[in-house]
Amino acid sequence: MKVGFVGLGAVGGKLAGSLLRNKINLTVCDLDAEKCADFASRGAQVAETPADLMRDCEVVITCLPSPAACDAVLRQMIPEVRSGKIWIEMSTTDAAEVERLADLVEARGGLAMECPVSGGCHRADTGNISIFVGGPREGFDRVLPLMTILGRRVLHTGPLGSASTLKVMTNYLATANLLTLCEALVTMKAAGMDMATTYEAIRISSGNSFVHETESQLILSGSRNVNFTMDLVMKDIGLFQAIADRNDVPLELSPEIIRIMADGQARFGMQAQSDQIIERLEEVAGVSVLADGFPTELVDDEPEEPGYEVSPIR
Repeated sequence: MKVGFVGLGAVGGKLAGSLLRNKINLTVCDLDAEKCADFASRGAQVAETPADLMRDCEVVITCLPSPAACDAVLRQMIPEVRSGKIWIEMSTTDAAEVERLADLVEARGGLAMECPVSGGCHRADTGNISIFVGGPREGFDRVLPLMTILGRRVLHTGPLGSASTLKVMTNYLATANLLTLCEALVTMKAAGMDMATTYEAIRISSGNSFVHETESQLILSGSRNVNFTMDLVMKDIGLFQAIADRNDVPLELSPEIIRIMADGQARFGMQAQSDQIIERLEEVAGVSVLADGFPTELVDDEPEEPGYEVSPIR
């Protein structure tokens, strides 16, 4: 199978690297020529345009930063779609948008599947990330062999649009958790607690979470670089709020989370790392939340293993 990959950013580049590492016949395409050259040096082929990629590959994966970018890329590929072609959308996007683009693919006889990922760049790098797959069951069965290379746990979420909806929800929860951790860490520092002890107290308690075990370490080391920028956070929490609005759910925390992150973006810039949001509180509290012995980057220490389908409890 010849696979094309569009979008070699923080997540996409690592996902594409997993395909290459596992000997998949890979062709890449990205606006950044240096990223393409790096993949070429490791054995991948490079396509000049997304249209070339769709023409020459059986499966094309997109992993892009915004719905607008996805639309622009897919519109270039549409003329080359025909029966037997598969488009896999791995970006975090709006369910209605992925459904609209899928209609364009299906009108030309192709199969469209959405496969957003969750678990962080460090797990994308090792093939241990989780993947949500939305689309028909027969489509899921067709893409599952690739998904078990790209990720560890693969969940069929239901019809097209369901995976994007659930992915946006998980990113909202991660952001909410990050903000509560920032408040907890700054408050404990102001109260005179040792930060390494504070980290451990959270880790072994009911307050623990995936976000704490990853992002709190980067906050404490001073790195604050989780490879996820504030503009991406704003996109995702905005998409979650839009889901609530469409379904007449009067959320209370979500608007406040959006306000806090928007203020952080205004202070630190659109491309600032999301973990820098703690610096808002550090500044007003007059403290610095740091501790020795924590890593400056996340590394997945789980061995790479073949992925598998997980199923909901019924």
